[in-house]
Amino acid sequence: MNVIVVGAGIAGLSTAWALVRRGVAVTLLEQGPVPNPLSASGDQHRIIRRAYGGQGGYQRRISDAYAAWDEMWDDLGARHLVDTGFLLLSQEPGDEGERYRTGMIAGGYALDEMSGAEAEARYPFLDGQTLRFAAFNPEGGVLLCREIAAGLRDWLRARGADLRERTRVTAIDRAAGTVTLADGTVLTADRVVVTAGAWVTQLAPDLAPTLTPYRTAVVYLEPPADLKAAWAAAPVILDVGGKVDGYVLPPVPGTGLKFGAGIHKYRNADANANRLPVPGEGETLRDHFAPPFARIAEYRVTDVVTCAYTFTADEHFFVRDDGRTVFVSACSGHGYKFGAVVGQKIAAGLLSGDIDMARIWLEARD
Repeated sequence: MNVIVVGAGIAGLSTAWALVRRGVAVTLLEQGPVPNPLSASGDQHRIIRRAYGGQGGYQRRISDAYAAWDEMWDDLGARHLVDTGFLLLSQEPGDEGERYRTGMIAGGYALDEMSGAEAEARYPFLDGQTLRFAAFNPEGGVLLCREIAAGLRDWLRARGADLRERTRVTAIDRAAGTVTLADGTVLTADRVVVTAGAWVTQLAPDLAPTLTPYRTAVVYLEPPADLKAAWAAAPVILDVGGKVDGYVLPPVPGTGLKFGAGIHKYRNADANANRLPVPGEGETLRDHFAPPFARIAEYRVTDVVTCAYTFTADEHFFVRDDGRTVFVSACSGHGYKFGAVVGQKIAAGLLSGDIDMARIWLEARD
């Protein structure tokens, strides 16, 4: 079997990795460099965590995700995961912080719960008076995206995969299993896997009703000098509570302090458009986080990075088998933590001829 993979974000790289491990000939096509700073996987770091709100299927599947990452670390000879644990914050009844806590309790996973005052004492960057509660779990951390992409790129090439950077795909014939490149070259394979992220609807416009591209951004901040040590030792903050759908990644070695807010997104059909930050965007993002953070105006914006994701209406992964072509998409940035196991499941489905098995696992409705 030979397979063409379109898109070298984490899903594409992991699919290529899992196929090459099984002796499959792989051609991996990426429109930019690898890692691509414009891709959903191109930023400094991403969260991995057990908590998943009401989506118990994904909460349970994190065990398989960790196992798949461990297999990848063995192949790469390096562990690109920093274990920080994760923190949940709640500001008002029924907010996402509370939903995450409820899901963890329902799943039988222990949490170290604390009052707002106790949370502020432990994490002095918090304003404890704005919090109903905080809860910590040690099973979570930070995945180092750039190191993972570069490591997989080099591993694939060393094992004979045909990885082509700066190679744009303009058309796919799903039934024939052919891919047309921007220079007119036509490539053919037994199977084609499309992991093109927010660019997928440009190659498959009929998927637009199901996969909606959005543009969002994250901001990197320098905290006040007296809080830098606290942030350097901080866990991932999975949700800050309230209405902003906010999350924070601590500045583990080689990365910065990153804030992102789910409310800071809008539909963007062309994933290449609107990719430059607008003036004041970093400050706007930063200011969403007061509360629950104290002295937020003292945090200096050092960088703003735009992101492009696809979203599904029910926030589950998407897999469609069409002719000789398989389309694979996560919902928003949540897909990164499952990257290695996504590749394993898609590879297993291709080799067994049972893509539906992979779809059922990735949709995680059980």
